[in-house]
Amino acid sequence: MSSKTGEDTGHVWVLDTQTKGTGANVVPLERILRRGSDRVPGFKLPPLTAPESPPSGPRELYRFKIIDLMTGQVLAEDVDARRAVEVLQGVRSIVDVTVWLWDRDLERWRRLTFGETKLLWDRRATGEPASAA
Repeated sequence: MSSKTGEDTGHVWVLDTQTKGTGANVVPLERILRRGSDRVPGFKLPPLTAPESPPSGPRELYRFKIIDLMTGQVLAEDVDARRAVEVLQGVRSIVDVTVWLWDRDLERWRRLTFGETKLLWDRRATGEPASAA
């Protein structure tokens, strides 16, 4: 730990607000991480490492499914972003459909949040290429 003289010992300091009483303390990050992993049995925080480099080669395209909420009719299934935006052009309102994304890792459809759906919806309005979505 660092002395009160302010000399730098290489620690990263954070504000610990989990103290009992009226205030908070500035403590080394290592103390917070160590305490946090002791609170949940079996849970360990991953080591702090540099981010992984992106995989080389072309990225696999996203696959979408669009369902009409009122009728339950599948408007499109297993389509890329460009086709999904084209299908959304024929929809009256963003709340009239649910949009799903194929999760390759879990091998199942995951419903998009409203914010994620709005990203596709906004491409519909601008006529922007959906390949960026």
